[in-house]
Amino acid sequence: MMNNQVAIGIDIGGSHITSAAVDIQNLVIIPETLFSVQVDNKAKKDVIIEKWSEGINKTIKSVSLRSSTKIGFAIPGPFNYIEGIALFTGENNKFEDLYQVSIPQELSNKLLTTNNDFRFLNDATAFGVGVAAMGKAKHCKRVIAVTLGTGFGSAFIEAGMPLVNHPDVPKDGCLWDKKFKDGIGDDYFSTRWCIARYEALSLKKVKGVKDIAEANTPEAKQVFEEFGTNMANFMMPFLEAYRPEIIVMGGNISNAGHLFIPKLKESIEKQTGLPISIEVSILMEHAAIIGSAKLFNPIFWNHIKEDLPSI
Repeated sequence: MMNNQVAIGIDIGGSHITSAAVDIQNLVIIPETLFSVQVDNKAKKDVIIEKWSEGINKTIKSVSLRSSTKIGFAIPGPFNYIEGIALFTGENNKFEDLYQVSIPQELSNKLLTTNNDFRFLNDATAFGVGVAAMGKAKHCKRVIAVTLGTGFGSAFIEAGMPLVNHPDVPKDGCLWDKKFKDGIGDDYFSTRWCIARYEALSLKKVKGVKDIAEANTPEAKQVFEEFGTNMANFMMPFLEAYRPEIIVMGGNISNAGHLFIPKLKESIEKQTGLPISIEVSILMEHAAIIGSAKLFNPIFWNHIKEDLPSI
């Protein structure tokens, strides 16, 4: 395969980096180029950059890229996606030591290839672009993609393109920062809410959502029922404005989807009468890798580059 048809797609998670080479014409991951490296997000800048470069270099080696390399990142915010500058602070509880660090500048010294072109996309947006290109939402015109994990990510996709500035879509195409109850969406649709709510009901401390799902107690069932009902109430105005054909979910909490999606679906249909399909993506980080590599599809890039958020 010609090198100009290959881009490296990268998914930056809270505890790992996953990197793979993608055939950007057919939007498929090239076999035996996918590598994951564990990363401590509380580590110092040099350690994080070292780990990231380790993962990317494994992929570079696996496709024998020698000179110029296209590298697309799916990375959570706050982040300046235009310049590639990290804006994480203590409030974000991850990667604080990368604050105001230029990722292209730091990585350029560490990679095996010298002429690197870096592009950046929000991780939830990249996930949405990926599932619309190759996943459950491939033949749907309007899609909402949601990632549920450490934080609450979302993307509104129309005909394969993320919408950011559009009358049917909330400001910035984001849901995490929109008001809900006593706070914002991110306070209610994240791991920390599930853990805190389970502890409040059961007086038991757990490490993650998997523990709650496996507990299978009345309190655990209540947590997931509340999660589903809350999400329906929160999403309602956005669903009525956008009218998607499908909601596709990813992230760790989506693994417990069977415990909260029935309630979510029932509440949405009862309140709006909208027939809506809600699916959990089996692609997981593969979707974000495909979405970030698609930044090097010229039509896609020209369409979205002016809409990239700088926070």
